[in-house]
Amino acid sequence: MEPEWIWGLAGGLLIGLGGAVLLWGNGRIMGASGIVGGLVDGSGRADWADRLAFLAGVFGMPLLLYPLFTEVDTHISQNLTVLVAAGLLVGIGTRLANGCTSGHGVCGISRFSWRGIVATLFYLLAGGVSVLLFRHIWGII
Repeated sequence: MEPEWIWGLAGGLLIGLGGAVLLWGNGRIMGASGIVGGLVDGSGRADWADRLAFLAGVFGMPLLLYPLFTEVDTHISQNLTVLVAAGLLVGIGTRLANGCTSGHGVCGISRFSWRGIVATLFYLLAGGVSVLLFRHIWGII
C-alpha cells in the first residue's frame, strides 16, 4: 500500500474516532464548520468551552506532531490568491450545505443520514469538477 494512502487511512480513522468520542461523550454530532460557526455567530455560547477545546485539539495536535514528521509534501499551491480563494469557497460551501465533510461525510453517512449522504455526493462531485477545471483545463493549480 502506498504510504500516502496509509496516512489518509490513519487520518480518516482519527477523524472517525473523534466523531465517535464527541457523540458518546456529549451526545453531539461532530461537524467542524458548525463548531466554528457557533463561536463566530454567537449561537454556541452555551458550550463555548467544548468548542474551544475541540479547536485546540484540531490546531494543537499537528503542532505537537510536527517535530516527528517535518518532511510532509502536501502538494499545496504556492499561489496565495488561489489559497485564499479556495478557503473562502470552502467556507461558503459549508454554510450553503449546512455542514462540512466531518459532519455530513463522516458522521452523517455513518448514521445513514440521507441529508449527509446527498451532501457528500454533491461536495465530492463539486470537488471533482473543480480539479478538472482548475488543474487539468485552466492549469491554475
